[in-house]
Amino acid sequence: MEHVLYYTRKLHAYGGKVLYMNLLGMTLIGFLDGMGVFLLLPLLSISGIINIQTSALPFMGLLDFLKEISRPVGLILILGFYLLLVIGQGIVQRSLNMRDIQIHAGFVNHIRMETYQALLQANWSFFIKKRKSDLINAMTNELGRVTNGTFVFMQLLASLVFMVIQIGIAFWLSAKMTLFVMACGLVMALFSRTFIRRSRKLGAQTSDVARSYIGAITDHFNGIKDIKSNMLEPSRHRWLQNWNVMVAQERYEHAKLGSQSQLYYKTASTLIIAAFIFFSVILFQTQGEQLLLIIMIFSRLWPRFTGIQSSLEQIAAAIPAFSYLSELKKECVETREVSISTLDYSQVKPLRIQEGIECRDIYFRYDKNSPIYALERIHLHIVANQMTAIIGRSGAGKSTLIDIVMGMLQPDHGQILIDGIPLTKDNLLRFRKAISYVPQEPFLFNGTIRDNLLLMNPNSSEEELWEALRFAAGEFVNRLPNGLDTLIGDRGVRLSGGERQRLVLARAILRKPSILVLDEATSALDTENEAKIQEALERLKGTMTIIVIAHRLSTIRNADQVIVLDEGTIVQRGGFHQLANEKGRVFSHLLGNQFQDSTMMSQK
Repeated sequence: MEHVLYYTRKLHAYGGKVLYMNLLGMTLIGFLDGMGVFLLLPLLSISGIINIQTSALPFMGLLDFLKEISRPVGLILILGFYLLLVIGQGIVQRSLNMRDIQIHAGFVNHIRMETYQALLQANWSFFIKKRKSDLINAMTNELGRVTNGTFVFMQLLASLVFMVIQIGIAFWLSAKMTLFVMACGLVMALFSRTFIRRSRKLGAQTSDVARSYIGAITDHFNGIKDIKSNMLEPSRHRWLQNWNVMVAQERYEHAKLGSQSQLYYKTASTLIIAAFIFFSVILFQTQGEQLLLIIMIFSRLWPRFTGIQSSLEQIAAAIPAFSYLSELKKECVETREVSISTLDYSQVKPLRIQEGIECRDIYFRYDKNSPIYALERIHLHIVANQMTAIIGRSGAGKSTLIDIVMGMLQPDHGQILIDGIPLTKDNLLRFRKAISYVPQEPFLFNGTIRDNLLLMNPNSSEEELWEALRFAAGEFVNRLPNGLDTLIGDRGVRLSGGERQRLVLARAILRKPSILVLDEATSALDTENEAKIQEALERLKGTMTIIVIAHRLSTIRNADQVIVLDEGTIVQRGGFHQLANEKGRVFSHLLGNQFQDSTMMSQK
């Protein structure tokens, strides 16, 4: 319940005075509803249906003037006043409902943006530990359940206000009968706890089912090419069939629980009303007018009781979502990369590297409880405006080292220095803005080439776009029928792998960075596209600091410095030709393997 109250406080902070106005409106509706009930007695009396002494009831003496006028006029007055009360109640209720919808929609957007901002500000270590589909599920299913549960909780409070007013009126008419009914209601509430506990348990199952679906369907579309090419469609079809059975069972259990609780309430309320009437007549000797009014009041309240029970079950079912989203946000805050609370980076000025980047005695491990380090004893100096290549076998720690150099991961020991100044949260964003990163798997949005380029620098002119393209992708973009306005599809699927990689490189250059990082950007390219990127790097040498993780050693032949990693440590460093001549070492072994592979390919 702690998490429910947390989000309720957030709703209170968001809604402010409007929530109090709605609460006042609910009070007014409860009062008007009670007045409407009171008017039914003189209406029945004046119409001649039953003979009621209204003077026996509180404040009903105010209506004695009706006896002095004709029945038709009195009936018109009573009906008119009753009609005004009902219409007034309806107008207030409509206003409250519309305002509730506005608050709910705004609160959903507020929580969505707050959660998304927290995710954006979390560091890279946070995302390494999380499954992407779980975060998608948090931003869709769990977020919807939390905001809906918060709103249900606020509606529950409003219903309680309405009930308090109605019970107050009933208590005013007959304290004994009202206390009897309330005691019966408390007994029912005690028994209803079983349904609430079961709802919470089912809510946890709902979260698990939704998470499994989002996870599997995300994997499905990420790997659709593998599924198609390897004829895995039957296995995926069976998975969805099994999931359908599971979700159908979960929904059946929800419906079963809801119908059981409703049946319980209807049966119990019928028994209570019967006992209430019996004891009122036999024991309490209640006057007919009071009995009729209290029966009418509680007949209106019983549906409210049922509604409150339903609301409690909905809130209980949403508690796992409340807990998950609260813990997720807490984890995001704990792993926040920078201390600023805004995502407006337009005022952040990029660092200009004058001397270089130094890794001083770096140690790093992914599992803080493990004695095994992914990197250890790393001493490295990357000279400004030169090209540094980092190579090694798979798993040697190349990408981990790059992530630490870019400030994506924080070392367990040691530090990164930029021109002799330690990299901290205070200068991280300025350093990050000086970097353009080209990953091994090129990331492109579903849109046009122009859209993807402008993501890096929205204010770029047409001339600047083409200038960046000329470095890596100008000729193939020129050949496209729509040029910059060519749609490239989801993740750039309409382009070849080499074209995608070259387009991402052009996008990186458009930022005009001080540091260009290529993480095995040529490993999956054909010889022609690799040559194109090599040409682009040659033209960029001397204008910026270039860091290349290379799988193909031909890509880094002209590097100013080559760093060789093996099992998380630097085992060699120097120029390409110098290392090639160090026989029996890691670099010459990697070079020999690649030369042998290329010879075998040429013979084929």
